[in-house]
This record gives sequence, C-alpha cells and structure tokens, in this order.
Amino acid sequence: MRIALVLLAAAALPACSVLERLEQPPGVIVQPARDWRAVATQDDRERLREWRSAFTTGLNAARVAGHSAEIAREGVLLDPDAALGGGPIPNGMYRCRVIKVGARTPSLLNFVAYPYFTCRIRQERELQGFAKLSGSQRQVGVIFPGDALRQVFLGTLMLGDEAGAMQYGRDTERDVAGFVERIGPGRWRLIMPRPHFESVMDVMELVPAASEGVVR
Repeated sequence: MRIALVLLAAAALPACSVLERLEQPPGVIVQPARDWRAVATQDDRERLREWRSAFTTGLNAARVAGHSAEIAREGVLLDPDAALGGGPIPNGMYRCRVIKVGARTPSLLNFVAYPYFTCRIRQERELQGFAKLSGSQRQVGVIFPGDALRQVFLGTLMLGDEAGAMQYGRDTERDVAGFVERIGPGRWRLIMPRPHFESVMDVMELVPAASEGVVR
C-alpha cells in the first residue's frame, strides 16, 4: 500500500492564518500497511528509541536554568512516564500547544511555552493524518499504530509561510518523529525527541477544540 506522508497545506481562511485543508502530494512512500518501521528513517528510529533520555535531559536542563516551577505547573504533561494507553487518539479538531525543554545550543532558551494553536487529526485510509494548521512551525504527517501505550508519528516540519511540506525522508533536518500518548481524560500529547531545531524535547499538548483560546 502506498501511503502519502507529505501533505500540502492550502490557502488560509480570510482574515486568519488557519490552513483549511491538506491535500495528498505527488510524493509518496511505499510501505506495508500500518507498519511504521517500514517507513521510519534510521535517524528517526534512533530518536524514538532514545525518547526517555531526551525527555529527562531536556527537563534537567530546564530545571538547572531556573524553570522548575513552570515544569511543576504542567503536571503530567511534562512527566515522562505519564502515558496511560487506552487506544488511538480520536479524529477531530484540537487545540494544541508546544513546550520546548532543553536547548540544543547555549544561545537558545531551555524552556519555551507557546500558546494554543489549531491541529487536526483525520482518517487517511487505514491510518490517521495529523497537521498543525497554524503557527510558525507546523508538523504534518501520519499517525501509525504503536503499542499498548502509544502511537507513532512520522512527518515533516513546515516553517513560516511555506505552502507545502517536504516528503518525509528527503531532508533529515525537516523530519519529525514522536509518540502520541493519552495522559488524562480528553487529553493527549505528542512527544518529539531531539528535534533538529532549537530544543532537546518538544512536547505538544492536544485537547479537543473549544470555541475559545485558539490562536488563529
């Protein structure tokens, strides 16, 4: 089965930056149905294997930099062992915000918390397509079945006003790998170990969309 891992972000709604749809791109990856291992690059396999080390390293760096109170306020969201299992994340619209912990270089911040933006999860044949639809850094890709605790995300990163995403595996710097985990009633997170930009660990909170609080 051929799965499209690159999705195009189309035109914005009038007077807002929320991208309204994603279309199947010309580039595809041949892979066995539902098997993320047939798709993941070697670099991403290593990043996924080392997720817990990246998580704790990032948190330790943030605490040393004086962010212990902010980390404590986030509770289970920044607890490496908070995954509860319970099946795949439902399709739908989500409010999503990213927290970056640990700096890749000394010139960067060890803790950054962004406001809520808009994300979407929808069925893509046998898998689920994920897209962060607003913000200056937008993850786009596919959610695969994982294990009893988590699903696997593989995708790429769109930056700034880019209108389309690169094909997964074409540019290592843009590839994104992570795990989708349920951490409470109606609450999930996407943890992305060792992204190639800025941080040691990115943690994206995902909660069902509400009428207020979403940056558009």
